[in-house]
Amino acid sequence: MSYGYAVGFLIGTPMIVKSNVTYKTITRVVDVQVQGSYAIGQAFAFLPCFQNGIEAAKRIFAILNRSPDIKNVPNAYKKDWEVGDIEFSRVHFSYPTRPQLPVLQGLNLKILSGKTVALVGCSGCGKSTVIQLLERFYNPTEGQIYIDNVNIARMDLQCLRANFGIVSQEPNLFDRTIAENIAYGNNHKIVSNEEIIEAAKNANIHDFITSLPLGYETRLGSKGTHLSGGQKQRIAIARALVRNPKVLLLDEATSALDTESEKVVQEALDRAKQNRTCIIIAHRLTTIQDADLICVLRKGRIVEAGTHEELLAKERYYYKFYKLQTGS
Repeated sequence: MSYGYAVGFLIGTPMIVKSNVTYKTITRVVDVQVQGSYAIGQAFAFLPCFQNGIEAAKRIFAILNRSPDIKNVPNAYKKDWEVGDIEFSRVHFSYPTRPQLPVLQGLNLKILSGKTVALVGCSGCGKSTVIQLLERFYNPTEGQIYIDNVNIARMDLQCLRANFGIVSQEPNLFDRTIAENIAYGNNHKIVSNEEIIEAAKNANIHDFITSLPLGYETRLGSKGTHLSGGQKQRIAIARALVRNPKVLLLDEATSALDTESEKVVQEALDRAKQNRTCIIIAHRLTTIQDADLICVLRKGRIVEAGTHEELLAKERYYYKFYKLQTGS
């Protein structure tokens, strides 16, 4: 900055002597020159940030401008479900990026409304794929999926997905308030405070929230860093329940928790499952013993199904998994 003043007056002094300009004019010009140089220097310091921002914006707009492969058919079915029975009929599926690797091979599964069905098996056997197909993030390679005998390929996507609430292993929480994070679960309407509180109570997290100085207006930090694993999961459960879904999808919802946190979250899940269909993908078999139906998947097929007691009595795949986990 001092260098700028020196250069400015060095050039301006002879001009003043020759009476071409006044001292006041030279001072103004030098001030503009110095301040402008300073601003340009500051801008250059932020060039890496500008470049990063441009690249980030490109990625965001690339996502916003994407056209989904799964679209509504003409005159898509928009009626509400009458019962909510779900059926997978001879479903085959391979991911588009790996068409040569079949994930599901002739899957047949019927889930009655209001029942709890658990899917277990080794990694890569197709458990999570079942949920993705049910929500129509992909279409089956072969076979059909029905809800109340209506092929979901004929259903309006928004109406279909509005009936599902999902709780995954790693919930995505935002650096917003607790209330905003819960309300995000139903982005089709403005969620009232009463609905948020009711969802939090059903998720067994209301008492914790009200114990905070700012209550529901507490900010969670990036990815919910201000919360424990169990607290984050219960916020995620409340988010899933705020839309009052007909079907609750639990994808390894407690697998990343310690024993104490798992117990609290499991109590919240047990309350959330009441009066709705529930599909559970589980690794810990102790969390699904009360399921109405447990299906063991292997190489994309259901190799055995039944209740916890029935499968133990068969002494096959489920029995081996259970012995391996419990050591009994």
